[in-house]
Amino acid sequence: MMKLKTLLVMALATTTVLATAETNPFLNYKNWKTPHGTYPFNEIKAEHYRPAIEEAFRQGQQEIDAIVNNPAAPTFQNTIEAYESAGQLLNITLSCLFNLTNADTNDELTAIETEITPQLSEYNANILLNEGLFKRIKAVYDQRASLKLTPEQAKLLDDIYEGFANNGANLSAKEKEEYRALSMQLSQLTLLYGQNVLKATNAWTMLLTDESLLAGLNDDTKEILKHNAEAKGYEQGWLLNLKPTTYIPVMQDLDNRDIRRELYMAYNTRCIGGEFDNTSVICQIVNTRLALAKLFGKECYADKSLKKTMAESKDGVYGLLNQLRDAYLPVAVQEYNELQDYARSIGFYATLQAWDWSYYSKKLKNEKYAISDDLLRPYFELEAVKKGVFGLATKLYGITFKENKNIQVYNPEVKAYDVFDEKGKFLAVYYCDFHPRDGKRGGAWMNDFQPQYKVGKNDHRPHIVNVMNFTRPTDTKPALFTYDEVRTFLHEFGHALHGMLTRCQYSQLSGTSVSRDFVELPSQFNENFVDEKEFLDTFAKHYLTGEALPQELLDKMHASQTYHAAYACVRQLSFGYLDMAWHTITSPFAAPEGVSLQEAVINFGNAAMDQVACVPTVPGTQMETAFTHIFSGGYAAGYYSYKWSEVLDADAFSVFLEAKDKNGSIFDKKAAAAFRKNILEKGGSEKPAELYRRFRNGEPSIEPLMKRDGITVPAEK
Repeated sequence: MMKLKTLLVMALATTTVLATAETNPFLNYKNWKTPHGTYPFNEIKAEHYRPAIEEAFRQGQQEIDAIVNNPAAPTFQNTIEAYESAGQLLNITLSCLFNLTNADTNDELTAIETEITPQLSEYNANILLNEGLFKRIKAVYDQRASLKLTPEQAKLLDDIYEGFANNGANLSAKEKEEYRALSMQLSQLTLLYGQNVLKATNAWTMLLTDESLLAGLNDDTKEILKHNAEAKGYEQGWLLNLKPTTYIPVMQDLDNRDIRRELYMAYNTRCIGGEFDNTSVICQIVNTRLALAKLFGKECYADKSLKKTMAESKDGVYGLLNQLRDAYLPVAVQEYNELQDYARSIGFYATLQAWDWSYYSKKLKNEKYAISDDLLRPYFELEAVKKGVFGLATKLYGITFKENKNIQVYNPEVKAYDVFDEKGKFLAVYYCDFHPRDGKRGGAWMNDFQPQYKVGKNDHRPHIVNVMNFTRPTDTKPALFTYDEVRTFLHEFGHALHGMLTRCQYSQLSGTSVSRDFVELPSQFNENFVDEKEFLDTFAKHYLTGEALPQELLDKMHASQTYHAAYACVRQLSFGYLDMAWHTITSPFAAPEGVSLQEAVINFGNAAMDQVACVPTVPGTQMETAFTHIFSGGYAAGYYSYKWSEVLDADAFSVFLEAKDKNGSIFDKKAAAAFRKNILEKGGSEKPAELYRRFRNGEPSIEPLMKRDGITVPAEK
């Protein structure tokens, strides 16, 4: 997942500021004595946020007023650059808060987030609807052809102008008030949605005290479940929960079908009814988004949100989804039928249900390829994996990492590193946070505590964080990753490289500040190396014996790479169709007469996903009530971007494969330099399609993705 974006200009209603720089570290950020100006987490307390944000509001308003009231004619420097650099205290305070409410929250931080979100949304609307400010921005924008701007300056001007226009600056006074109210409502709803998902996920547990019920689980998973129980105060037993490190291995390995079903139902009915119900919240979110789109004369929300993407329109999105559906769905159906036949061959005669797929899929995969997570885990010890992932960046881009224990961290589990470029010059700060805990939301992501930007010749280097939920060490073993966890680490580290290697002038354009359907390219591109023997040989060694990952296992692993690739693809497509269905409605969503709202939401979601369904739909379940990506995570009408970026990443990696065929090494310096120069360093300073064409010397093709997945490219009609 990309970094969690925070609004650039937000604040609270004005109140008397009692805090001072001596008592509140945020108010003294310019004088922090920490390495590289990193956050002094040891000093920051929950009570510091509200006063700091209040003062940030005052300062930010002064900065905006200074731009608006400047008697000089509007110029790029006194208007656009001044606006881009405004709100520094606010950004510093909110970056800390919002990072922690996702990675290390507690009741107090959650309460602060809940309280300030509507006020922040209101102030943001005040800025975006400031007529005097927009008048000056528009004056510069109207002169753009004669200003002799650099490509990055031109992109910044265009983005800022479009940002205001897309947020109501050209609306009438009455429409602006409506926009302000809708924006505040939407921010509250998306916050509530995300909090409900976290609470519902944490609330469900199942304690097992009969060890015979754990049949099929390996010792590592049993130890994780035992640790879960101990952490919750149980003196004995094994505790199941809905966190990935429990849910995934149990669904794959547990022989007891009834428990698998119960776990599946708990996971896929999160926030459907009950204390943390999200069904009504979803309806309010999509209807509010639709109302916002209608204000701008758009038929649906997707029409508004896709304007600045590579896809450009809903037709562009559906074109990709439908092309992949037509190629992959017939193969996915074959995969399901094959798995059903296999299950029958070993004595399971019922119809395969959703809670059976992972269990029998893993069994068949093991039988076909004799490969499993249990065989691979011993070769993927945490420290070795870090060495390999860091080493990949060294081989491709020359950058190196050195742990800096003087950098304060927000949780004792987090490690911080100084990152140096190929010449030994400081490049970035990198934080990594690997394991699940109750204060951390599920999933994996990248974010920044400080973006990269320049002031004059002073290049402010970025402070990047990767947050993940990978297997913990146990009392008897270190943290041993699954193959998929290694891939996920590479993915998020690809985002981190995008953030660390960036060399832009403006923070609004640096790093991962790119269109949604381009942001996943560096991350998904980075995943490709996990399938390369040359890379694996650099770190994948048995944690006890030091033996390198055997060639036999590598061969089996490679042979298994296309296993159920079609199913995996249509599953992602189903998420994309679900997202687009909700965000292409043209009239407010409501339950039909005689149908409950809960049932209507479930039916709507299932109808969208069923067009690519292979496994029977389970009545009463739907993932959308816990689909944070599109309802609270910024991917509304944008989830397709994962597949869009996958086409790009396969096409981009084909350059390295071609170089490998010629030179014998996947670590091709020339290809890496071109990818770094044209993609990783450029951020959003130019249009992504132009950047990609410059790297590739042409347009991307879908064929490398098909080839990688073992799918025959359909003939053109």
